[in-house]
Formats: sequence, C-alpha cells, structure tokens
Amino acid sequence: MSGAGFAAPHVDYAATAPIIALTVGLVVILMSGVFETTKRWAPGLAVMTLAATAGLLLWHWNDQIDLIAGALRVDNLAISISLIAIVSAFSTILLSIRERAAEEAGQGEYYALLIGSVLGMVLLSEAENLVTFFVAIETLSIPLYILCATNLRREGSLESGLKYLIVGSLGSATLLYGMAFIYGGTGSTDFAGIAHGIQANGMLHDPLILIGIALAAVGLAFKTSIAPFHQWTPDVYQGAPTPITNFMAVATKAAAFAVFVRFFVVALGPETGDWQLGLAILAAISIVVGNVGAIGQDSLKRLLGYSGVAQAGYMLGGIVVASEKGLSSLVFYLAAYLFMNLAAFAVIVARERETPYGDDIRGVRGLMAERPSLAWPLTISMLALAGLPATAGFIGKLYLIEALVEGSYTWLAVFIAVGTMISLAYYLRVVAAMWMGGEETAAGTSAAPGATPVISGASPEADPVDPEAGRRWYLLAPAVIAAGITVFLGVIPQPLVDFATHAGSSLF
Repeated sequence: MSGAGFAAPHVDYAATAPIIALTVGLVVILMSGVFETTKRWAPGLAVMTLAATAGLLLWHWNDQIDLIAGALRVDNLAISISLIAIVSAFSTILLSIRERAAEEAGQGEYYALLIGSVLGMVLLSEAENLVTFFVAIETLSIPLYILCATNLRREGSLESGLKYLIVGSLGSATLLYGMAFIYGGTGSTDFAGIAHGIQANGMLHDPLILIGIALAAVGLAFKTSIAPFHQWTPDVYQGAPTPITNFMAVATKAAAFAVFVRFFVVALGPETGDWQLGLAILAAISIVVGNVGAIGQDSLKRLLGYSGVAQAGYMLGGIVVASEKGLSSLVFYLAAYLFMNLAAFAVIVARERETPYGDDIRGVRGLMAERPSLAWPLTISMLALAGLPATAGFIGKLYLIEALVEGSYTWLAVFIAVGTMISLAYYLRVVAAMWMGGEETAAGTSAAPGATPVISGASPEADPVDPEAGRRWYLLAPAVIAAGITVFLGVIPQPLVDFATHAGSSLF
C-alpha cells in the first residue's frame, strides 16, 4: 500500500544541471553571509554561479529535452531567455558594488535573493505545466518583492516593495484563477494536454476556457507591465534601488514573455482565433499609455518605467502573430532591450552617486561637458529605445513590424510606428538636457566625498555624493560596453538575428 503504485519520474541530471547550479549557488551565497570573514565573497560567488549556469545552458544549445515527466522543457527558447536573465543579473551585480541597499540588507541575503529570482526565471522559461508555471513565477517574484525594499532607510524603497507585493499578489491570484478555469475545462495541467483537452472535450470557444484565457492574460499582463495593468510599474521602478530596477526592467519581462508565448502558443494554440485580437488590443493600449505617460516625467526611472510599458506593447506584437517570425522578433527585441536599458541604468546609478538630485533629469543636465564618457552611452540608449537607425532598437522594431505585417496585423504595426514618433518627445528631451543643458550639477560634484550638499530641490533621500562615481570601472564599463553592443547590433544585426531565429524555431 505504501507507494506500491507510484513510479518516480525520470530525472535527467545533465539537463537539470543549470537549475541545480543556481540552487547550490543560492545556498552557498546565503551561508557566506553568516560569517563576517566570508560575507564579502557574496558578489564573487554570485558571478561564479551565473557563469556556471550560463555554461551549462549553452551545453544544451539546439537540444529539445523534456524534463521531469514533461513539467519542464529545455530548448533554444528557454536557453535564450535564461541567458538574457543571467546577463541582466550579472550587470546588476556590477551596479550593486558599493550600493547602500546591498549593505543594509546584508551581502549574503541581497545576492542570494538575486540568484533566487534568476532561478525562478530559468524555471519559468522552461515551464510546460501549470503547476511549474505558477511555482516558477512565485519563485521569481517573491525575492524581487524583498529586493525592492532593501534600501531600508528610504521611504520610497519600502513603499515600492509593499506596492509590488500587493499588486504582484493580485496578478498572481488572477493568473491562478485563470489556470483553474483552464484545468477545469481540459482536465490537464500539461500544456500539450491542455491543447489536446480543448479539442478532445469539445471545449473550443467554450465560455469556461475563454474566461480562463482572459484571466491568465490579465495575470501575465500584470507581470509584464502591459497597460492598463501597469499602474505599479513607474512607482516601483522609482522607489526600488536602481540596480534592482535595472534587473526588473529586462529580466522579469524576458521570463514572463517566454512563458507567455509558450502558454498561449502551445497550450492555447487551438484557441488562437479567440485570444489574438484581445492581445493585439492590449498591445495597442500599452503603446499609447506608455508613450503618453512618459512625456511629462522628470524622474528618469519613472520615464523608463513608462517607456517599459510601451516597449512591452511592442514585444506583445511578437506573440499576437503566433508565428515563428513573431517569436524570433520577440527574442531579438528582448536581447536588444537588455543592452539599451543597461546603458541607461548604469549612467543613472553613476549620477545618483555623483549628484544630490537622485534620478531626476537635472542630474544629467550638462553631462556632455562634465562626463562625456557617461553622456555618450545614455545618448545611444535613448536613441536606441526611440528606434532610430544604426541602433539595435531600430532593427528590433523593424523586425516586429515585418512580422506583424506578414501576420495580417498591419494596424498594430502602424501603432508601433506612431508610438515611436511619440516617444521622441521624451527620449530627445533627455538627450537635449545632456547636450544643451547648463552645468547645474556642479555644486553637487564639487562637494567633499561622503557629504550631501544642501541644494534647493535636491532629493531628500539622495545618497552621499561621490564625485568620482562616474569614473569607476564597475559603472563606466557596463554603460560603455552596452552602448557599444547596441550600436554594433544596429549596424551588424546578423549574429543576434541568428540567435533569435534559433530560439523562434523551438515552438514551430
């Protein structure tokens, strides 16, 4: 009687090695924070964990492996998205050097939470079952709720963590309700079983399944910052420590979009005609709301938050067409978005530490005269996010527009083009402040290290001013390298096109 009929699922330890590496690394990093002599090892241990995971993922490039009774699947889509999350996490570790939030939270705890979130992202990108889908999205989210609030002395940080927890929980609950409806209609939790159940049980266009699809779409829209479910994004982006905002802006989107496309294309493939138009309308709303909302922002992090809402609308277009080209264009844009955002956030971190203005646009006024090495990366980032030629952003949008036109969603492609024109109003405003603004930050940079000057309108929660922050390699190198890659991929996009094409072919 005691388990006589139970057959344990086969576990391919070679294919699950990346997950094992992240889990072991997380435990070791957390333990390192217990001892005074080892807690400073945490950033290095986190980098080693990410490097080992990336190597193990690349080992399985071009493989198609189902894991643990089909609960997970290792393929090029999962590997591509996981690598994007890992690169984003590595950049976050660099930006977190001398970060007050990491010191206040504890080095071991801070980096263990970061690796824990990456673990959730890898699981989410491989999920092929409703149970693993939900467990992975919670594994991703819960560490981020805490990381957003790690700057304990800032009211805005604590508020952002609480707000993200409340809204994220609402999104998770909505997603779970949608899963329950879909499971009730199909009798299966596996994505392939759901697709079979919809057809075999005569549930095509059934209200039970349609309600489940709607609720699941809303839940995922919360996670990917798609309007009108984006309200938390600007506030959380502004309040969270900037390195964590950098991580959330790209990695969370990448993992959520990976399972978004896998769930809708694989599990809900028979219902494609019912969800395509709904997602297209959400994409159009997100493009308009994000671009219009960003126009009046003085906070660079809030501006990038609203920009992220618009960018999520562009990316959703890759899922709407439900084609190999659509998925390839999505992966291409996510990878390009990683470098465009990193260049911007690295500069914001540097200016937060150099000036008393925090993330206010005044912090970059006159930056070209004062710090050309920071002004150029931020300029390239803004132009790339706007989608100007000779940048990866231009190629990415062109790729998405082409996929939409081929998929008979030309009207959504027009929304992307119009949204791009609207976005110039706020992206070029940042560029103009750097190139034509006066040196308003001079008083901040002339202060003694460790002192925060009293300047009218300065952020009351600004970090102590470090005049040399913008010259420190761990901030300057990510900004310059990311900007260089953004231009390189805009001029020679073929390497990234090939990478994205391999990922896109995974589901088709």
